[in-house]
Amino acid sequence: MSDQLKNQAEQLGGKAKEAAGDVTGNERLENEGRADQTVGGIKEKANEAKDKLADGVNKVIGDAGEK
Repeated sequence: MSDQLKNQAEQLGGKAKEAAGDVTGNERLENEGRADQTVGGIKEKANEAKDKLADGVNKVIGDAGEK
C-alpha cells in the first residue's frame, strides 16, 4: 500500500475513532481519533513536500544536463 493510502486510512480510522468516542461518551477515544487524524494529515503533507522537492531536484538536474 502506498504511503498516501496509508495516511488516508489513518485519517479515516481517526474519524471513526472520534465518532465512536463521541457516541459512547468516551473522551479518550475521541481524543485518540483526533490525534490519529492529525498524524495522518501531517504525514500526508510531509510526503507531498518530499515529492515536490524531488520534482524540483529532478528539474534542476534535468535542466543542468541539457546545457
